[in-house]
Formats: sequence, C-alpha cells, structure tokens
Amino acid sequence: MTTTISVLDSVILGVVEGLTEFLPVSSTGHLKITEGFLDIPVDDPAVVGFTAVIQVGAIAAVLVYFFGDIVRLARAWGRGLVNPAARAEHDYKFAWWIVFATIPIVVVGILAQSLIKGPLASLWIVAGSLIVGSGVMWLAERLGTQKRGEKEVTFADAMLVGSSQILAMLFPGFSRSGATISTSLLLGLDRVTATRLSFFLSIPALTGAGIYELKDAMGAGVGAAPLIVGTVVSFVVAYASVAWLLRFVARHSINGFGIYRVVIGLALFGLLFGNVLEP
Repeated sequence: MTTTISVLDSVILGVVEGLTEFLPVSSTGHLKITEGFLDIPVDDPAVVGFTAVIQVGAIAAVLVYFFGDIVRLARAWGRGLVNPAARAEHDYKFAWWIVFATIPIVVVGILAQSLIKGPLASLWIVAGSLIVGSGVMWLAERLGTQKRGEKEVTFADAMLVGSSQILAMLFPGFSRSGATISTSLLLGLDRVTATRLSFFLSIPALTGAGIYELKDAMGAGVGAAPLIVGTVVSFVVAYASVAWLLRFVARHSINGFGIYRVVIGLALFGLLFGNVLEP
C-alpha cells in the first residue's frame, strides 16, 4: 500500500517545515505532529523521505541568505588549496571544519536508518524529546558565557556542535537547531555566532539527507507535484524565518522557545494518552 500526499498536504507541510526548520523548536517534531493530524503515517518510508526532500527548500533559503558568506568561505578554501600561506586564514580552516563536523551525523545516519525510520519515529519520542531538549536549552542559556565570536570558533567547537546534530536525528523533537545552538552556548559562543554556526552546519547535513531520501519518496508513490510544491513553500517561509531568527537572537534569549516546546510536548502527551493521535 502506498502513501498519498496531496498538494494541499504538501503546502501545509512546506509551511511547517520552513517555519520550524531553523527555529529551535524541532521541525521534525512539528512535521510529525502535523502529519498525525492529517492522518499521514509518520513512520512510512515515503513520508520520511518526503519530509527530508522538502528540507532542501529550507536549505536553499540558507544558501541564498548567506550567499556572500558562502562565497567568501569558498574563495578562502580555494586559495588555501593552492597557496600554503593562505591556509592560516580562519575562513579556510572554518570551511574544512564544516566538512569534518558533518561526518559524525552522516555515519550515524547511515548506520541507524532502521531505528530512525522505525521505533524512533514515534510521536511518544517526539513529545519526550521536546521537553528534554527544552531543559538542555535552559541550561545552555544559564551556563553559557557567550564571550566568543565567530572568529574564535575552533575545530573542537565545530566537531562538538556538528556531532550534537545526532541527538536531533535519533530523537525527533529534540531539534537540530536547538541542539547545535545549545551546544555552542555551552562552549561559550555568543548567540548570533551559535545561530550562524547552526545554519552553516545545516547545509551539508540536510542537503545530504534530502538527496539520500529522494529515492524513497519517489519510489514509494509520492508524486513530483507534492514534492515540488512542498519544497518551494518551505524555501519561501524558511527565508523569512532565517532573517527573523538572526534579529531575534541578537537581543533575546532562547528560553521563550523552550517554554513553547514544553507546552507543545505536554499537549502532545495529552493527545496521545487520549487517543486523539496515533503514535
């Protein structure tokens, strides 16, 4: 039996994806909750593939928004490849660090596919992860010194923050951006640097996931139209979300997101216990 995702479903899911991908509230969690209300099976490989593909729209928004930064990093990387003296530049090293920091999530993603698409896709996991992740975010705000900026990011910082993405991959609801921003804050980076690093790390991780899952989404019966519509909608909404979040974190803590996550997590537990939603 194949799963059908309509164009209207894809519009709704595209809005949810674009709005929540980069906010520390868990896009995967919100997508699974939305899929539950739309009566779409959250653990179906086609659905998992569909959500991974429309994430590419959100990543495209990051590529457009940070195009100048990406070009700067790419040029520094290119200079370093041909000129040993240029390898001392922070931008050259930072470009390589993004690549290395993506390796852990790629390895775990390949090895844990059966868990990610199976038992860990449950809405029970989403509800619990939303609440636990909120606690981590609160600790990060409380303990983080926020004394270091982007030029002070080290290789160890990049690897630790990149590896923290594994939490969101294994426990939908934890939030990839929530995990990376919280880890960055705990390492002493300021909020804007933490958020920008989260954005840069999202590019290879989420693009790779979308490409990898494309075969499942298409092969399991999800049509091209829903995929295209969902991706375009997620791009437009995500671009606005990226711009807003960078302005927000420059002046505010992320504790408000944590409170929201707890409320959503508790509400989800209530819906599951009341059999309003299927896990």
